[in-house]
Amino acid sequence: MDWTLEVVILPVSDIDRAIEFYRDKVGFHLDHNTVNEHMHVVQLTPEGSGCSIVFGDLPPQREMEPGSLKGLQLVVADAEAARAELTGRGVECSELMVFSPDDGGTFFGFADPDGNSWAVQQIRARADKPLIPVEHRGSFGA
Repeated sequence: MDWTLEVVILPVSDIDRAIEFYRDKVGFHLDHNTVNEHMHVVQLTPEGSGCSIVFGDLPPQREMEPGSLKGLQLVVADAEAARAELTGRGVECSELMVFSPDDGGTFFGFADPDGNSWAVQQIRARADKPLIPVEHRGSFGA
């Protein structure tokens, strides 16, 4: 039986500011932004990912303190290019850190406006063998 992680709830203090950061600066795809008299819930997905982030004002989404999620990890084929893309969009990133010359040993990090932190790991093999083939990508949960 497959068990897939498809949603991570991200604690944020300002929903609109978080949408702007993750969509416009980080480049995640906005899957949905649902607002009605009962809730405001947002889902965004990184390009090529099968896992999305969700934030909003429902009780389970407010149980964690904004900014308390640390060490979420993204994987890219080229960390230097990914870092340049983010800094070009105004995201403050750490310098590249090479812990090992082996594939998977290069990282950098960034945080959202609330302080939720992300590590970005370079795995060059993802360029040729993405986890989700391009032909199967789309808007998850939309």
